[in-house]
Amino acid sequence: MDRLDLLQHYRQCVKKLLKQHSQGQTIGGDIEVQTVFDTESDRYLLVSLGWDKYRRIYNCEIHLEIRSNKIWIQRNQTDRLIAHELVEMGVLQEDIILGLQPEYIREYTKFGVA
Repeated sequence: MDRLDLLQHYRQCVKKLLKQHSQGQTIGGDIEVQTVFDTESDRYLLVSLGWDKYRRIYNCEIHLEIRSNKIWIQRNQTDRLIAHELVEMGVLQEDIILGLQPEYIREYTKFGVA
């Protein structure tokens, strides 16, 4: 697979992952789960927002970016191992950067280092 095909595949995987995580989520109150796809900058979010009675709810549950043909996991507030889910979708382990981990720890994971 050439770089352009790989990049398109990674974009599809990220979108599919976020869509899957957005399905069937009920948090309570009047809360909506949204996917945000910025394909120009390759930034992808899963956010929940709304109201729980008189309290405003806004939470970024997942934040992914694609930089230099690698998927950066910037935030994962779920109980799922999304890096492993991406690998199952065909993303190379070394192309997943755990941006939510300090740089000095990344070299001890089975994932990419940047």
